[in-house]
Amino acid sequence: MIRFNALTGFRCLAACMVFVYHNRKYWREQLHPECLRLFNEFHIGVALFFVLSGFLIAYTYSDAPMRSGKAYGRYLLLRLARILPLYWLVLTAYYIDPGYGKAQFSWLTYTLVHGFSDQHNLDAIAQAWSLNVELTFYTLAPLLCLLQRKHLLYLIGALLVIFGAAWLLGETWHHINGNPRRFCYPFKFIDTAIFPGRCTEFMAGMLLAHAMRQKNTRWLERLPGKTLAGFLGIALTAYAIGWFEPDRYAQGTDHPIGMLLHKTVLPLFIALALAGLIYERTWVQKFFSSRLLVLLGNASFAFYLVHISYVNLKIKDYILLPDHNFVILWLLSIFLYTCFEKPIYSFCRKWLKAR
Repeated sequence: MIRFNALTGFRCLAACMVFVYHNRKYWREQLHPECLRLFNEFHIGVALFFVLSGFLIAYTYSDAPMRSGKAYGRYLLLRLARILPLYWLVLTAYYIDPGYGKAQFSWLTYTLVHGFSDQHNLDAIAQAWSLNVELTFYTLAPLLCLLQRKHLLYLIGALLVIFGAAWLLGETWHHINGNPRRFCYPFKFIDTAIFPGRCTEFMAGMLLAHAMRQKNTRWLERLPGKTLAGFLGIALTAYAIGWFEPDRYAQGTDHPIGMLLHKTVLPLFIALALAGLIYERTWVQKFFSSRLLVLLGNASFAFYLVHISYVNLKIKDYILLPDHNFVILWLLSIFLYTCFEKPIYSFCRKWLKAR
């Protein structure tokens, strides 16, 4: 039996991991070296989001957006309505604050185009770089799903072409005028910070969705120990990546082998964990399906936008608790989700449905 509630709760785990990763510096001296090694790799929370996004988009929308230009436009507008209103709210608050943005508004950040620039991708709301990756995937997903249904090699070939095109664009631009804003440049930036380099995470989720949509999915449902193997694999892979950390202040993905593990092994274990949460009735599935975790999962996008950068810093101007405002940030995120994000998205969804 297919259950997706646990996937919503799973988003809370991803958000908490990213919070710990960004705040580990405050606890570095108190942590055991092996614990710190693992926390240094909790950036994989972003990978959890990407694999989950790849699965949900591929499973939910399938071929519908490709039926017509109108269908594609409706699909894309709905995806934009999911992320832009709350992001724009936080971004605008940043710009109008004289102590932070100082009214230096930029079309690059409002359109998320700044995420393609190595010079600007951390501007304003620093964590919004990943929204650029998500939005790029949303834009390409219907075509990628169509190619995947024809043959997996078509999908892989398309992703290689996208990576090559991004690399060629950046290099050509650099040779023409130096590419002053470093769009799609250098190679390491493409490999780590924009969709062409992060595509294997989305592809793992797409592969799971494709497997579930096949007529004969009993093999996937009957595969034993998916939850245990998936979550254990995530933990062990993160720890293995940590062995390639150059020092206690860095992360293992700075090493080629660590990056290879992150791009290949980790997404597969994440997809396996998602399959376990969908098909297996375990205490883990019940935990992530609980009302509290589902609420936090729904509020996880708001939490992601406020957990560092402007909102977090603004709160710290007035109060800083020993947990580095972890609880306060979650309470604020629930408020933003309930009173702004959800109503706006529901309105947009109804409006688009009526068109």
